Amino acid sequence: MFQKTLGLNDFYFGMEGFEYPMGNIQMVGKSQGPMYRGEKPIEAGLAPMFALDEVAKHAVDFWLSTEDLPMPDNRITLEQDGSIKLSYTLNNQVAKQKLYDKLKSMLNHLGMHPNHLIPRNLYMKNEIGVGGVAHQAGTARFGKDPKTSVLDVDCKAHELDNLYIVDTSFFPSIGAVNPALTAMANALRVGDHLLERIK
Repeated sequence: MFQKTLGLNDFYFGMEGFEYPMGNIQMVGKSQGPMYRGEKPIEAGLAPMFALDEVAKHAVDFWLSTEDLPMPDNRITLEQDGSIKLSYTLNNQVAKQKLYDKLKSMLNHLGMHPNHLIPRNLYMKNEIGVGGVAHQAGTARFGKDPKTSVLDVDCKAHELDNLYIVDTSFFPSIGAVNPALTAMANALRVGDHLLERIK
């Protein structure tokens, strides 16, 4: 009923046997039968809707987020004809798989099927591709070197004295959690810097 109540960051910075950051595990809003038909047309296409509704009713839904690592070729550019071009190559796939495997290994030990003669589980994994752009970041990343960044460490454009950018485009990379609070905190930090500057 209230599934989006759990967030787990125990493996955000790795785990025993894998020292690299893996990401965030959280619960997500309740799935519905028609979602399976739309997201998994091959696996769910022939199943009657009442069966998909029953699967959804018993499902426990999780959202896994891993960091999208910075890559110079992952970028947005403007074409000669004025159109926008998005270039993107997936990365950090090993960490993503490790996090998924870790979650599955934990769920298998929770005893979530005590009233069945045969233990059974089904993982309907659905990955969000480049079209899932809810948290765009890094398009005007900040840094100390104007050759590799658009903004300085105070989020001022290297080449313009009166341009500051404080949305999520200043991020060098996107973490494995929602960036909203970090963006807000950074905006307050830059605001304090501006107050000091105009005194």
